[in-house]
Amino acid sequence: MIKGVERMRILKAGRRASLLMLSLCAILPAAPTMAAGDSNIERVLTCMRANIPQTLQIKEVELIATDRGGATRQMRGRLYATREAERLRANIKIEAPPDLAGAAYLLRERENGDEMYVYVPALNKVRRVTGAGVDGALWGTDLSYGDVKQLHNAFTAGQTQYAGAGTLNGRPVHLLSARPAPDQPSRFGLVRTWIDQKSCVALKAEFLEGQAVRKRLLVDPKDLKQSGPHWYAAAAQMSDLQAGTQTVLKVLGVSAGTDLSGRYFNPATFYLGN
Repeated sequence: MIKGVERMRILKAGRRASLLMLSLCAILPAAPTMAAGDSNIERVLTCMRANIPQTLQIKEVELIATDRGGATRQMRGRLYATREAERLRANIKIEAPPDLAGAAYLLRERENGDEMYVYVPALNKVRRVTGAGVDGALWGTDLSYGDVKQLHNAFTAGQTQYAGAGTLNGRPVHLLSARPAPDQPSRFGLVRTWIDQKSCVALKAEFLEGQAVRKRLLVDPKDLKQSGPHWYAAAAQMSDLQAGTQTVLKVLGVSAGTDLSGRYFNPATFYLGN
């Protein structure tokens, strides 16, 4: 029988594993709305929208977290995603570390609140995750589902403005500035995003709390890849500037537009097989 401490560790990781959706930020940005009369925003967001595949399979996703003291921890898994009526459905199956191997997690976006499910192999049970647990930090990393949702929603729910064009790491970029909608409380009052003009992928994002930048997401242009017509970031780094920690996310073996079985996104079957 699984020990209580081990069971709680797996369930805790399950409550947080939806944060791996950061790997979708550059691949599955929100289908955005645009400010009326602003041709610059319309042009940028139309380009981003055209970069959204209907389905996605990532053969391996890897997270490497480094704490303030330099110690690291690694997590690996497979990820499957699709859109139903512009709502994200995503499933990740964990392969490592050993204490989480075989676990599976399912995220289903809904208009009235997201659903999160976790499968615990040692218990052979699926559990629904509710409450604040869905919005915690991912297993000692610098990623949180709240950060991902705010970046994801920056182009749908908030007040998004075109802040100009410039260059970043030698590449032409568009700068967008987004605030959360009044009915969507968030830790961060402003998200600034630098969008690569060629690929329409975010190369940089800054999360501001008051006037201070608390978190920063960076993508090296050399890590921009294509899967068919769609661009994505094969690696990204999220830094918590206040805590002095960072997390690197690597995406390998992307396949966009593939035909994925509905069982990957069904709460009753999402954990079965590969």
